Amino acid sequence: MELPLIVGVDGSEPSLRTVDWAADEAGLHGVPLRLVYASMWERYEGSALAPAVGRPTEQDLAESIVSVAAERARRRNPDLKISTEVLPEEAVTALLNEGRNASALLLGSRGRSGIAELLLGSVCLSVAARADCPVIVIRGNHDTKGDVHHRIVLGIDEPPEGRAAVRFAFEEAQARGAALHAVRAWRSPAHEAIDHPLLTGEPGRRYEYRAVEILETALEEAAADHPGVDLHRRTVEGPARKALLAASDNADLLVVGAQRRPGHFGLQLGPVSHAVLHHSSCPVAVVPQR
Repeated sequence: MELPLIVGVDGSEPSLRTVDWAADEAGLHGVPLRLVYASMWERYEGSALAPAVGRPTEQDLAESIVSVAAERARRRNPDLKISTEVLPEEAVTALLNEGRNASALLLGSRGRSGIAELLLGSVCLSVAARADCPVIVIRGNHDTKGDVHHRIVLGIDEPPEGRAAVRFAFEEAQARGAALHAVRAWRSPAHEAIDHPLLTGEPGRRYEYRAVEILETALEEAAADHPGVDLHRRTVEGPARKALLAASDNADLLVVGAQRRPGHFGLQLGPVSHAVLHHSSCPVAVVPQR
């Protein structure tokens, strides 16, 4: 059975735009769409009170949120298999649990607060740093039926750690008929003198060569499995976050990896992933690597 695409909804406009994006994504991959809203109303008022005193306001709100989101998804793609659920849990716990049986989790970059960094600092960052499945955060005002660039950007990590993100990016590019731009950043250590015997006349050249080798090794297997994908390789001198943020302009999706270390229960999100989640010009997919 194909795992569903899970969308966390909260009734905000960014959340509804995420539903649009998710409906298109589910259609591209032929998977069901599941819309969830995390509500803790039962913990405070109790479901047993409903028959006697009427339905709590929070329950009405929660069911209205998932109903409106489902109707929007049906209008976007009438052929989708859509399910909804109100979960009596706080948002991060509910989404992490949902992610254990999902092809991906989708979240808006900000919620009803209207403050992007506030939600990124709480729900989005916590979920992206701990989820078992890819997490896609919808940034910018992208609309997959309007503002389409047919371009996906992939940040290349050290192999073999980055292979899950590489596979994810190739599958997205193939499903969308988009070009895949793989980027590997490199830097010369600041303390290394330019008159080093290996670098005479060509400071930093060996670091660039090493970046090319990493790029080729990381892409080799997935490129062979997806021969129809239009693949572009690029090495860039400078910080990885700066290179990827620049590449996110005029892109439909930016894909990065995040390491997951067994037995580690804290947030597992590197500085590059953290930076692009806050500042990317396009949606960002964070793919767990194990």
